Amino acid sequence: MEKWYLLTAAVLLGLTVRWTVSLNSYSGAGKPPMFGDYEAQRHWQEITFNLPIKQWYFNSSDNNLQYWGLDYPPLTAYHSFLCAYVAKFINPDWIALHTSRGYESQAHKLFMRATVLIADLLIYIPAVVLYCCCLKEISTKKKIATALCILLYPGLILIDYGHFQYNSVSLGFALWGILGVSYDWDLLGSLAFCLAVNYKQMELYHSLPFFCFLLGKCFKKGLKGKGLVLLIKLACTVVASFVLCWLPFFTEREQTLQVLRRLFPVDRGLFEDKVANIWCSLSVFFKIRDILPHHIQIMISFCFTFLSLLPACIKLTLHPSPKGFRFTLVSCALSFFLFSFQVHEKSILLVSLPVCLVLSEIPFMSTWFLLVSTFSMLPLLLKDGLLMPSAVTVMAFFIACATSFSILEKTSEEELQLKCFSTSVRKYFTCFTFLPRIIQHLFLTSVITMILLTMMTVTLDPPQKLPDLFAVLVCFVSCLHFLFFLVYFNIIIMWDSKNGRSQKKIN
Repeated sequence: MEKWYLLTAAVLLGLTVRWTVSLNSYSGAGKPPMFGDYEAQRHWQEITFNLPIKQWYFNSSDNNLQYWGLDYPPLTAYHSFLCAYVAKFINPDWIALHTSRGYESQAHKLFMRATVLIADLLIYIPAVVLYCCCLKEISTKKKIATALCILLYPGLILIDYGHFQYNSVSLGFALWGILGVSYDWDLLGSLAFCLAVNYKQMELYHSLPFFCFLLGKCFKKGLKGKGLVLLIKLACTVVASFVLCWLPFFTEREQTLQVLRRLFPVDRGLFEDKVANIWCSLSVFFKIRDILPHHIQIMISFCFTFLSLLPACIKLTLHPSPKGFRFTLVSCALSFFLFSFQVHEKSILLVSLPVCLVLSEIPFMSTWFLLVSTFSMLPLLLKDGLLMPSAVTVMAFFIACATSFSILEKTSEEELQLKCFSTSVRKYFTCFTFLPRIIQHLFLTSVITMILLTMMTVTLDPPQKLPDLFAVLVCFVSCLHFLFFLVYFNIIIMWDSKNGRSQKKIN
């Protein structure tokens, strides 16, 4: 009985922090003509409720795509329609065509915040709780502590409740998919992940690990027997789920193509805002967008992304295991974030989700990464007036992790899961025993750097000739961190001797 009280308390604390952050101002409040992402979500409700489906993704006098045109898959549009249907009964002015643009009121803010919280309660939070309850080889209190730390992760809270998004829906579906395929409920897991992709196309960051893990299972069962049957069932599940989600847009070829054009805006260029990936960081020294033609940028981006994730995917296909699957999710999502085309700063949340899932396995490195991921969005968070919520949620998260896992004490080679790697290196360099100390020093330097950069960004004015100096520094420093983490997670994947053996499932 005690564990249920503790679990309920953890969930309630997570909900309290979320709602408290939501009481802050929102993205674009009082800033015409475009306002912000809050207005984008409201506008999609306006469009989906008042216009026929065939017009949702097309430019028209009633749907100016330059004003927050719908650019997410159909499931997001259906969600917007559902929210609009409820809004109509409360106050039709909230979704009135044209006249509701830039609508701002306390009642509407409460309604919009409630839609995010309800989505969290229905999809994301139950998946987190179930995942943590199924963790093996740790005590009940550790499971509850893990759930609390995941629910207190500041990045997702600040973006969904401060900046205003519904990332918890797609991430929640993805987590249900991870649970499904980890327990051999492969069809249900595939269905859940297809729903995630059809809600936000950025979930493609996780698609290759899902594909490789399931394909590896089919190979293991034998492609001339049960493996072939499973492969056919998986293919039918994926096709059926996509057909059902896209059915209204399959009536005409141009409809389908227009939705795809909206989902993958390659014309916007290699990158847009200040984002902590390799292309934005390199542009400080080399103006890649000016030097290389557009199609060459796309090819280079594709090649770097593909090559960086290939080793982990091959390893997972040949030796499928739940542990390898979780770490490959981290590696592939991070590769997409660092090297792919048109990355948004909020896309780091797609890397943070699988990192949260290995929090109990490598608490020190996971906590460090999750702190850096939140720091990488600092320019966006400051733009939305989220300095105080950011500081409070980051401190709460760090205290929860430090208390639950004693992270500062868990920096040995075994705790960092670098024992196999270090043993291999010591065959050639016997003095290679200082890796944990190096990582400790790097962590300390990292934390000091992030604190100093945050204070400088908040208190100092940048030089007139370099107005984006601090934002660029934040992105560059974060990018260096992410490159380090990419190497680290790939080392774990490639040197994990257990991946080649048959492993037990999560529970």
